[in-house]
Amino acid sequence: MNAFFDFINQNIEMTYVVILMIFVGIELISHVPAVLHTPLMSGANAIHGVVIIGAILVMLHMDPQNYAGLAIGFVAVVLGTLNVVGGFVVTNRMLEMFKTRK
Repeated sequence: MNAFFDFINQNIEMTYVVILMIFVGIELISHVPAVLHTPLMSGANAIHGVVIIGAILVMLHMDPQNYAGLAIGFVAVVLGTLNVVGGFVVTNRMLEMFKTRK
């Protein structure tokens, strides 16, 4: 527990920034109209590919004997891929709504 408090004390500015980001994010998302919520979320999910690339890079530099770390990285890649695919599916459905029917 002391190591945690030492880390917080050494990185106090970063802690303040994270806390501020949480409050700004909550305030920003709470003021988004319901009509725009789905398009914003589908776009954010599509950008989630950054997490996939990050997880793959972390797994490449991980010790091959660290099975727990590799398993967590694999789960991150799978969940990130599902999130990206879901974002594209929702975006495609929304775009289909605006096309003229024949």
